[in-house]
Order: sequence, then C-alpha cells, then structure tokens
Amino acid sequence: MENFLSAKDLRFSYINESAEEPTETEVLHGVSLDIKKGEFVALLGHNGSGKSTLAKCFNAINTAQSGSVFSCGLDASKEENVLPIRQRVGMVFQNPDNQIVATIVEEDVAFALENMGVEPKEIRRRVDDALKTVDMYDYREHAPHKLSGGQKQRVAIAGLIAMRPECILLDEPTAMLDPKGRAEVMKTIKMLNKEMGVTIVLITHYMEEAAQADRVVVADSGNIIMDGTPKQIFSQVERLRSIGLDVPQVTELVYLLRKEGVDLDAETITEDECVEQLLNIFKKSN
Repeated sequence: MENFLSAKDLRFSYINESAEEPTETEVLHGVSLDIKKGEFVALLGHNGSGKSTLAKCFNAINTAQSGSVFSCGLDASKEENVLPIRQRVGMVFQNPDNQIVATIVEEDVAFALENMGVEPKEIRRRVDDALKTVDMYDYREHAPHKLSGGQKQRVAIAGLIAMRPECILLDEPTAMLDPKGRAEVMKTIKMLNKEMGVTIVLITHYMEEAAQADRVVVADSGNIIMDGTPKQIFSQVERLRSIGLDVPQVTELVYLLRKEGVDLDAETITEDECVEQLLNIFKKSN
C-alpha cells in the first residue's frame, strides 16, 4: 500500500502572543510518520504530547515550520494545496456542537457541498447516502440540538462522508459521549474503514477504542516513541504507564495475573481471548 499521509522531520511551534514578550514553544520535535492508504491508526498520548497538532498538520490547518508534510500526495505547505487536501482529508473534532451549523440535519450535511458548488441533484443524493451510511437517515428532518451526543457526532461524520473524503482524522470524537454514544461512533468509524476503505486516524484516550485499530502510534513530548500493532503496544504495560497512559482493562487483568504466575499471553487485548485462555487453564487444572 502507498503512503497516504507522510511527515518527515516535522517541527511545529505555537507562539504565545498574549504574553508581554511573545514566546515560542516547540510542540513537535522532528516527527516522522507514514500512514498508508486504507489503514486504521490509533494515535495515543497524554495531553500536550503533540498528537492533535500532528493531525492538524496533516489536514493543513497547521503549517510545518521545518520538515515536510504530504497528505494524499500533496505538499501541505503550499497554499494552493490546502483546499484539495481538505476535500480529501476530513477532520472531526471533540465537540459535535462546534461542527454543526444548520438547524436541520440534512441541511447541515449539505452545507459544505453547497459551498463547493455541487449540483443540487448530486447534493441530494450524497446527503441521503451519507446519512444512510451513518444510520441517521430517519433523522434527516430533525433539529440537531435535539439529538444525543453520539447522534450529533454521526451527523458531523456524515457531513464529511458527503464530501467523499479518502481519509478522516478524528480528534477524540467520543470524549464527550456516554458509552452508548461511543459505541455508535466506533461502529461507524470501523464500517467506514473496513467497508468503504477510508483511511482512519483516531486520536483517543480510550484504550479499548485504540485496541480496535490496525495500528497504534504513541506520541510523547512531541516525539513518536512507539509504533506497532495493538498487541505489540499494549503488552508493554509498564512502559505505557511510565508516560501516563493506561491499557485496556483486559490487558491490565492479564498483566496482574501474569505477575501472580498465571500462564497467559502478554499480548492478549480482547475479552474473548482472555476467556479462552482462562478456560484452557481451568480444563488443564481439572
């Protein structure tokens, strides 16, 4: 597979202009990361690690101070590439209320298409298809403010789907949702990746969500420090804890049982895997 998102030696700083003397703080310290077309990547890191800043560089919201960023093969530092990149690389943020601009669901999903000058019949078709994709078609004439958090976030995702993006960056999209809403959004994300081939980059603090990805990348203090499959990453419990991150509950249980001498696979990350191993141990002991 070809690289769809690529950062090489990327450096980025924020400038605090509200201070008496403007100060510059470097957030990304020469980051290099390649994400292939069709991958589902979870990006982890505690607050201030640089993960959201990196995502915004891929979406051409932030511009690299040095190094390079390419999104869908386009140089993100060039002004003429900003719009083409944002049409192909969409971004969903934490608070769905900040992304909804219309008073009717279907009008909100159509908003970007209208601004792009898409023909009305095509807008109608894309809006209907997008709402059906996220299972929100029956709510197309509802007022967004009457929807649940999970439903609002799915409407926000529908607005992106209607633009036919090849990649979606999601910056903690479930952080403000209850468990039901988180499950709804994760189901939609996985469907977009597995059934429609959309490249997914998911920033999350929920380790159980990250465990569902194909690949996990861990950022710390503006650097990429870990990169591998969920099994490879979450089996390193003590290293993750040392940088302030948790692991899925199942991995935590396996870690504690292994410390007590129970013969379990350190790379266990799902409940079914854990149950199967424990049943085998009980059968052998009997």
